Amino acid sequence: MQSAQPGTQLDQYAVKELIARSNTASILRATDLRTGHDIALKMPHPEVEGDLLFYQRFQREREICEALDHPAVVKAFPEGKRSRMYIAMEVAPGRLLRHVLSDRRKLPPEQAVKIAVAICEALDYIHSQGVVHRDLKPENIMVDEEDRIKLIDFGIASRSGARRLTFGKLSNVMGTPDYIAPEQVKGKRGDARTDVYALGVILYEMLTGETPFPGNDPFVVMNDRLVKKPVPPREIDPSISPELQEILYRALEKDPENRYASARKFADDLLRPDQVQITGPARETNQRTKTALFFGALAAIPLVILGLLLFVARHG
Repeated sequence: MQSAQPGTQLDQYAVKELIARSNTASILRATDLRTGHDIALKMPHPEVEGDLLFYQRFQREREICEALDHPAVVKAFPEGKRSRMYIAMEVAPGRLLRHVLSDRRKLPPEQAVKIAVAICEALDYIHSQGVVHRDLKPENIMVDEEDRIKLIDFGIASRSGARRLTFGKLSNVMGTPDYIAPEQVKGKRGDARTDVYALGVILYEMLTGETPFPGNDPFVVMNDRLVKKPVPPREIDPSISPELQEILYRALEKDPENRYASARKFADDLLRPDQVQITGPARETNQRTKTALFFGALAAIPLVILGLLLFVARHG
């Protein structure tokens, strides 16, 4: 079975162009012949379309997308009988957050926090519907000129009460190495706190221009988050406030029990940083800074004494 090509018609849609392509599916821009509006079609590649587990996962994604209704979540249109497997969705405005970061590397703290709060609100909604995204990353977030966002690609999302599905040909069955939570590395399914961790990584990247555990080897990257602490973001960019650093630490806790319990709590601290008490690693970082200054001052004492002696000798 061939993929739909530009210029062909699929049911009531006229295919116009290819927008994006992944290992398992293509995203095509098409025109709805009934309304004249542009829409996006997500279609699996022919080589995976016949796999039963992939079919079940794709059907789950379609059902999740069609059930969700929030301005910060891409909307899918429920359709009747289809001649092929596909998901018909709105065309999300703006650019991928990944493209924004590629152009600018990092964002001003005010803008990064604004985007993070918007993502928190989208996560709070999908979590209230029993859905966990599980693959949150800049490649799956659209941002418009007003910093409004839309979550896209629910390909490996989970839904409460649904059985676990594993499809061997999916390269991102756990999510993307830079953004997956420690519990996912350990093979656990994850919950809302898994998305909170991924957002913590994204916010860290928006603020510093790099991820907490960078590297080219995905296995090393995944292992580092189990055994190491991220570099304090204020060491990369001192303009980041201690309170914002503390918020990042709480979102990036290895143990989900110590992490923000919900996206709403994460957003509350981002909106009211003055009420955040600095504890744990943030306090340790401040203490290290104070210790360094103390020993620096001690090291300077002999120089001060020598200077005074020279001054006395010259003016005595």
